[in-house]
Amino acid sequence: MKTAAFGLAVIAGLFSAGTALAGPGGAGHGHGDETAYGKPGDPKKPARIVQVVMSERDGKMVFIPDRIEVRRGEQVRLQLRNNGELDHELVVATLEENLKHAVEMQKNPDMEHDDPNAKRLAPKKTGEIVWAFTKAGEFDFSCLIPGHREAGMTGKIIVK
Repeated sequence: MKTAAFGLAVIAGLFSAGTALAGPGGAGHGHGDETAYGKPGDPKKPARIVQVVMSERDGKMVFIPDRIEVRRGEQVRLQLRNNGELDHELVVATLEENLKHAVEMQKNPDMEHDDPNAKRLAPKKTGEIVWAFTKAGEFDFSCLIPGHREAGMTGKIIVK
């Protein structure tokens, strides 16, 4: 009887571990998953620091800088600062993925991200994204809060 109970406990533990790993957001949004644009970085390992400021100016919403060059295999620590008067976010992905995600954000503008490739910041707040760019290509970073990308809040990451 003890063996059967132990077996059921192990199966229940495996089942709950499996369901815990299947987070919201579907495939490609799990922590540690490699994507077309890389994978979450290891905060304990060295990373090149790139400071990115988010703000509104002259009727536009901007990232400064809006172009970042990275070597394939390089780990980068994006240090984010929201100098604006509104909430902003930075989401790293392919252009196609960010455009698709922007449509979802139109339906749910208060969506909060808990993904390693995204960070939302209130005005005057700071945060960071640690990301390893494992594949060459041109990738997008955007603020997907409705209207922000359209107001100019987008940039490119070129991985060589």
